[in-house]
Amino acid sequence: MQGVTDSLTVRDNRTGAEYDVPINDGAIKAADIGKIKADENGPGLAVYDPGFVNTASCRSSVTYIDGEAGILEYRGYPIEQLAEDSTFLEVAYLLIHGDLPTREQYEAWVHEITYHTYVHENVKDFMHGFRYDAHPMGMLMASVGALSTFYPESRNIADEENRHIQIVRMIAKMPTLGAWSFRHAQGKPYIYPDNELSYTENFLSMLFKMSEHRYDADPRIAKALDVLFILHADHEQNCSTNAVRSVGSSQVDPYSAVASGIGALFGPLHGGANEAVLKMLRRIGSTDNIPAFIDGVKNGDERLMGFGHRVYKNYDPREDHQEGLRRRLRGDGRQPAAAGRPGAGEDRARGRVLRQAQALPQRRLLLRPDLRGARVPARDVHGPLRDRPHPRVAGPVVGAGPGQGAEDRPAQADLHR
Repeated sequence: MQGVTDSLTVRDNRTGAEYDVPINDGAIKAADIGKIKADENGPGLAVYDPGFVNTASCRSSVTYIDGEAGILEYRGYPIEQLAEDSTFLEVAYLLIHGDLPTREQYEAWVHEITYHTYVHENVKDFMHGFRYDAHPMGMLMASVGALSTFYPESRNIADEENRHIQIVRMIAKMPTLGAWSFRHAQGKPYIYPDNELSYTENFLSMLFKMSEHRYDADPRIAKALDVLFILHADHEQNCSTNAVRSVGSSQVDPYSAVASGIGALFGPLHGGANEAVLKMLRRIGSTDNIPAFIDGVKNGDERLMGFGHRVYKNYDPREDHQEGLRRRLRGDGRQPAAAGRPGAGEDRARGRVLRQAQALPQRRLLLRPDLRGARVPARDVHGPLRDRPHPRVAGPVVGAGPGQGAEDRPAQADLHR
């Protein structure tokens, strides 16, 4: 989308001087404001905007968000269609390359990801060195950063092929490192990747496999996890994305930059909100205690965590699919463990948390005026200048899953990569 250039006339009441400031795509450059000076030799005006509340840090055609209308699109595709008809690896390819893959591209992409899931044995030794109670996010941040020492060539960011292999390694090895961090916290042995399984099935295997020869993932849970990955694959210039871009601007290797993003994601006002929600639900303890908890939120004694992203004013387009995930979790294909048998306590705990979550309907709480303000945390939003791609599909993405040929796909818009 080409920006329409106009101008803004600014009068400096200190000097009486007037300035014409160009407007491009609904934005003005902070550097143009810096030209406004009280005296010729003094400093120019600075733009003060904590949290990038009204500042665009870049131009992007990757993700489009319209919070008022409840729209989320990846490269012009509605999130609803991608979540319904695509796989996470297909969506990852779309986000990186700008187009959905052809059959050959998809097969090559999956092959690359699958056969880079293993990490060096020294990484395993490194992770074993953490305390038994180390937080998994801290372990993940450290282990991702440590990959830069195993792939020193990753610092050559000017080489396109080199960048590609680092992207593949990052996507492939992240489930391995994440699962091992989780297992470490539980005191369980690390499980190696299984290249015969799909991306999400392999992740579930590394998380939950015990003594069985091969972990048999429930297909409903595997699909739910795949959809969850799609729903959270990208969300504009949020806190962690900005951290990666800021650190990456020094031209450091991508592993160090992504480690900084994981550190940002660790925070309770970003990705850590998920953990804060679970702690909040466990603290509530019972659905009978919810009214008292809501009263505590209203009078400022409690904070309501995890109920919506502030960018969506009316409707979060990811919500319907998240409800589908909740349905899958309520009936995950496993029989509840009998009392006194292994897993019984976990089943009961999971059911209790889910019941509490269902008793706190998001939309109703978010629309209550008595719960506005500081008692409902504002989630991070760092917006780019949005170059919205032309709409590509009028209906569902037909055959967007693996195997569709390029000639069958909808015409692609010319996108900034």
